[in-house]
Amino acid sequence: MTGWIKMRHEETYYYKPAKEEEEEWPPKFWKFILETAEEPKSEAAFVDSRRFARIRLLDCDADAIRQTTPLKENGPDPVIDRAIVTEEWLVKKMRSKKIPVKALLLDQANLSGIGNWVGDEIMYHARIHPEQYSNTLSDTQLKQLHTSLLHICSTAVDLLADSSKFPEEWLFKHRWGKGKKDQKKELPNGEKIVYITVGGRTSAVVPSVQKKTGPVAGDVKSEEIDSDVSPKEEEAEQTSNKKRTAGAKKEAPHIEAQIARGPTKKSRSGKDDKKPDLKDDLVKLPPKKRKASSAFEIKALVKDETAKKAKISTKSVNAEDKGTESGRRRSTRVRGRDI
Repeated sequence: MTGWIKMRHEETYYYKPAKEEEEEWPPKFWKFILETAEEPKSEAAFVDSRRFARIRLLDCDADAIRQTTPLKENGPDPVIDRAIVTEEWLVKKMRSKKIPVKALLLDQANLSGIGNWVGDEIMYHARIHPEQYSNTLSDTQLKQLHTSLLHICSTAVDLLADSSKFPEEWLFKHRWGKGKKDQKKELPNGEKIVYITVGGRTSAVVPSVQKKTGPVAGDVKSEEIDSDVSPKEEEAEQTSNKKRTAGAKKEAPHIEAQIARGPTKKSRSGKDDKKPDLKDDLVKLPPKKRKASSAFEIKALVKDETAKKAKISTKSVNAEDKGTESGRRRSTRVRGRDI
């Protein structure tokens, strides 16, 4: 989430200054201001310090806004659409995909309105590790997940997102210690809070509560994370991985640590083919050029050095041939005069 609406002459909890001060209008980081035509006038400013938000003006009735693009592409809202977000619906959704459960919840195409801290709170109350694959959860876990989903979202909305009124046992009250030396990274009962990245977002996890009961994202190959990936997308991902690997090798400071002989493999003839040992090539290079950053560069440098030596050798042979030929001519001329 990024950005919010600030009403003039009205304090909102999420935009309330830490200290009492005279109201600044337009507020800091404002992007545009709305003003009503009737009297008394009302003013509202859209504020976005991170500049990630996008505003779209729609021409439709207010009752039909959720059936209009882009909102119609979103999934159901767990508060407004309780009749849709049933336990059966959630079970079907979770088992239709193979992605980390928290990443599925954060995807607005699946469910609307679940942000990062809400997702962590749901995971904590459901006692589910956020990295575990959605299609590996048991019936009991999915039932608890559905209960926690509705409870956390409904409570936050009923309290108008005023975190000072959130229950003390919520993870929200204790999850903000990352990167702060003077703040504890644990719950009041001593259980530690760790931070990992799930779905591209920093996630707060209590390992003693949220135990892994099935495969998680780090246990299998990256291309197997989402079963919805098409063959073309998978091929593109593999190509991208190869390019990243090649780039990483090129950025290595020295090749000496990477020149160990690799495993053998069978050739078409059935014999063992060994990978070339780069040590032999490095010996052929002058000392100043032995810190090449990749096998490709080593081969190129060896080729250049070989060509230079061959060129020098050719020049020497040519010089010798020329010397021999001129000597023969001088000898013939001398002998001719003698005759």
